[in-house]
Amino acid sequence: MDQTYKEAGVDIEAGEKTVDKIKAYAKSTFSKNVLSDIGLFGGFYELDLSAYRNPVLVSSVDGVGTKLKIAFEMDKHDTIGQDLVNHCVNDIAVCGAEPLFFLDYYATGKLNPDKAAKVIEGFSIACKENGCALIGGETAEMPGFYQGEEYDVSGTIVGIVDKEKIINGSKIQKGDVLIGITSNGLHTNGYSLARKVLLEKFKLDQYFDELGHTLGEELLRVHKSYLGLIKELKSKVDVKGLSHITGGGIIGNTKRIIPEGLSVNVHWGNWEMPAIFKLIMNAGNVSVEEMRNVFNLGIGLVVIVSPDHERLTFEIAHGMKEHALHIGEVV
Repeated sequence: MDQTYKEAGVDIEAGEKTVDKIKAYAKSTFSKNVLSDIGLFGGFYELDLSAYRNPVLVSSVDGVGTKLKIAFEMDKHDTIGQDLVNHCVNDIAVCGAEPLFFLDYYATGKLNPDKAAKVIEGFSIACKENGCALIGGETAEMPGFYQGEEYDVSGTIVGIVDKEKIINGSKIQKGDVLIGITSNGLHTNGYSLARKVLLEKFKLDQYFDELGHTLGEELLRVHKSYLGLIKELKSKVDVKGLSHITGGGIIGNTKRIIPEGLSVNVHWGNWEMPAIFKLIMNAGNVSVEEMRNVFNLGIGLVVIVSPDHERLTFEIAHGMKEHALHIGEVV
């Protein structure tokens, strides 16, 4: 009997059904700059450079790591896409760039069109919130490589900034202050450790008073986008440096933008570690040093300004309903 692609585990019809489901989500993010329709071999984006003197494209690529395992266990797939877009947007926003378009990659063992569509819907929601277009992507069915309907996702963001407006930390000086903007949980980092220590003792549907909801709901909270705040700060404050706090913690990420010969002094006692981090620390007997190296501990963005711009930075953040606090200085 002749073998078919479907018998080998790849369902072309399911792929076509998935594309039909996600077209509307992608199109809902299109601006006048997007020239191509979904289904062509490439995505076309017409650049309007009239507002730029010396435009520079800025790009970043990322995934969401083992946070996906929580989504699988809870069978909730509409927030993972938002996590990924917001993470990528933050990574270029801290360089001073604003996003133009986003591309996604979705790979699975057995393609479930409804599940894939939920993930893509999440991409479209966050793309619209961040003002960028979901210009294209790839859906791959790879039986024998991924288990069943489990999937992996990655995304690429492309943005733009004027060369003279790039924020790279080069102007940072001794005495500049570190202002922390709070996170809303783990964001997309540290899940391998969090899952190991938490799921050995607790169930995802277990309710915790200190969290205000179940453990699973806490672990699937959407990674915040700081783009709106960063745009407002750039327009009114001399921002010397911005750090997106991902894997590596506050110091590990912030030192990437600190000029040679300088360092950061973080006042860890200036804020209280959110409940989820306390839960992880106590459940796994994780040391304070390890917690600081792995997690954001409640600070998702660090803004570095001179002391005379600190008050205005606080006022802008609070005006945008963000909680800001002094967490240290450059030494």
